[in-house]
Amino acid sequence: MTSILIKPLITEKLNLLKERREQYGFIVDRRASKEDIVNAIEKLYGVEVEWLNTMVAPTKKRKNNRTGQVTGRTNSYKKAIFKLKDGHKIDFFENN
Repeated sequence: MTSILIKPLITEKLNLLKERREQYGFIVDRRASKEDIVNAIEKLYGVEVEWLNTMVAPTKKRKNNRTGQVTGRTNSYKKAIFKLKDGHKIDFFENN
C-alpha cells in the first residue's frame, strides 16, 4: 500500500487547488490503477475520495544555463489529483 503512494505533491499550483477547490496530489507508482490509488489513500489517511484523475508526466530535456548546455533528461512519473468528500481533510504538515 505504501509503495503505491510515493510522496505528496507540494507545489504552488497544488497549494492553490487545495485552498480553493480542496484538491490534493500525489506521485504514485506507474503500475497502480485508479482503484488501487483510491484504496491506498482511504486506508492510509482514513478519508473518503470523491473523484480521482491520474496522468503521466513526460520526461523533459534539461535546459541550458550560463556555463553551457546540460545534457540529460528528467524522469517521468505518474501523478494523481483527487478531491475528498465534504468534511474530510489531509494535513501533510501536522505535528505528531
